[in-house]
Amino acid sequence: MPEPLTATDAITRSEQCNVQQGRARGRDIIHKADDVPDRFELFLLDDGQQKVEHKEETRVPNTAIFTFNKEDHTLGNLLSQRLLKYDYIVFAAYKVPHPLFATFELRVQTDGSITPREAIVRCCKDIVSDLHVLNSSFQTEWLGKKIVSEGEADRIAREREGF
Repeated sequence: MPEPLTATDAITRSEQCNVQQGRARGRDIIHKADDVPDRFELFLLDDGQQKVEHKEETRVPNTAIFTFNKEDHTLGNLLSQRLLKYDYIVFAAYKVPHPLFATFELRVQTDGSITPREAIVRCCKDIVSDLHVLNSSFQTEWLGKKIVSEGEADRIAREREGF
């Protein structure tokens, strides 16, 4: 049977708990170098590891499973949802085998007019072109806002100077 705590021991443990909670909130966190992996390890491939691994599914025709290493839900959802917009895609979905590892598996089934690998390549090219359009639209809006804000700053400066 454990010994009962004295009032002093209880206060000391409470203070230690508060210090640990403060550290957990990000105020004073101290880590050993061995405890925390470097952030670049989250996206750099290990030796001999490929970014995408391709495996044909033998039980279902025109189906393949692609394993994306060092990627997460962002790319998995983007690819699977974009693939579903194509007429030649019968099935597209992804799963993350384990939440602590940055990999996902994308299962793609086509109608046979195109291979799953060709479908993935076409999908990636379309996504990249869409991102170029988004980038140019964003830059155009950004430039417009910059011009407006500079014009507004000039107007305020003129009003201060009494013009």
